Amino acid sequence: QVQLVESGGGLVQAGASLRLSCAASGRTLSANAMGWFRQAPGKERVFVAVMGRRWSGTTTYYADSVKGRFTISRDNAKNTVYLQMNSLKAEDTAVYYCAADKTPGRLGVQNWEYDYWGQGTLVTVSS
Repeated sequence: QVQLVESGGGLVQAGASLRLSCAASGRTLSANAMGWFRQAPGKERVFVAVMGRRWSGTTTYYADSVKGRFTISRDNAKNTVYLQMNSLKAEDTAVYYCAADKTPGRLGVQNWEYDYWGQGTLVTVSS
C-alpha cells in the first residue's frame, strides 16, 4: 500500500506562484509514474502533469493548459513529488490531487491509470 499526502495549497492572486508537495509513504515507487490531477468546482478531475521512467530516461508530460507554467519534479530520496506552479490564473483554481501508478513504465493521463490517490489540496487563485 501507498499513502500520499499533499500540501502547499492556498489562496494567491493571479500571477503568483505556489509549490505543491506530495509525500509518499509505504511502498517505494521511484520507478513508477507520479501524477498530478485537479478538479475545479462542478467539473471532473483532469490530468495536469506526470513524471515517470521510460527506456529513454525520466519523462514528463503536461496538459496543454499548464505547459510552460507548471513543472513537476520528484526527490526519490524523500519519496516526494512536487508541482511548481507559476503565473497562476483564476482558471487554475481547483483541488489538486497527487496520484501514483503501481504499474512501471506507464505515463498515464487518465484517472483510471492510477492506483493510489492523496486527499487533495485546495488552490484558489483570485483575479
